Amino acid sequence: MLFRVWGDLRDNPPAMVAYFLAFAVAMVVGLAFHEFCHAWSAYQMGDTTAQRQGRLTLNPLKHLDPMGTVLLLVVGFGMAKPTPVSPWRMRVGPPWGLAITKAAGPLSNFLIAAIAALPLKAGLIDSVASLDDIANASGPEIVGLFLFFIVVFNVLLGVFNLLPIPMLDGFSVLISFFPGQIRRQLEQLERNAGYSVLLLLFLLPLATGGRFNIIGGLLNPILDAVFPIFIES
Repeated sequence: MLFRVWGDLRDNPPAMVAYFLAFAVAMVVGLAFHEFCHAWSAYQMGDTTAQRQGRLTLNPLKHLDPMGTVLLLVVGFGMAKPTPVSPWRMRVGPPWGLAITKAAGPLSNFLIAAIAALPLKAGLIDSVASLDDIANASGPEIVGLFLFFIVVFNVLLGVFNLLPIPMLDGFSVLISFFPGQIRRQLEQLERNAGYSVLLLLFLLPLATGGRFNIIGGLLNPILDAVFPIFIES
């Protein structure tokens, strides 16, 4: 992502600065609130694990992972520090406590996207600054650009994390519906090979010239259906 944007905007410094500032704000807001909501939902159900480790906060420095942030900027794929939770300490217990906690993260991103979209959909800000002409943009248009980035990033983050793929929130939510023995086997699979599976799914399109893009095949139709809800008036 970083290199592609550098190539597109290297001859337009104001546009590059605006792009990276808007992207950084959207990323910090989205990731920090996502992880905070994991911690908050667990705390509400009686699990103080995240709270005791200082994660029950909106301070982004407590949630951002340095390497995950660099990867997000460079290749468009990264992550925050996973929020530690102990489902067996929750009043509802596992697996439902974990499912609720995991679902809280993506749902929080949709909430942020909806709030950021309100001024745009209500006409309070009727135009978004064009990166091609950012130097001549008005104050409201700059605000509109930042709000637009927050909407797009949070919708993308929410939908992506709900995919039923190991290491993503959607996987934990999905397997909570399975019978005990099957669920435990899937949990074991995630613990043993979750990161490898996720990495493989991201590398497959690169290795096959885009022919096997499982994540894109799952993600793109959902985004096509969800984005208009937040962006179009």
